Amino acid sequence: MSQHPSLKGSSSIVAKRSVLKRFERVDLLKKRSQWKEGQRVIGLPKTKPDA
Repeated sequence: MSQHPSLKGSSSIVAKRSVLKRFERVDLLKKRSQWKEGQRVIGLPKTKPDA
């Protein structure tokens, strides 16, 4: 007997997150050379994740 497709495990569900955590935003800003050392992590500019 086969399993219904709606009952598959969470390993098959891979959704792309549109919201980054603060450390991910800082890493992304560093990669884009928009982060200055010593800058505050409060009030970071909005960033979109890399595609």
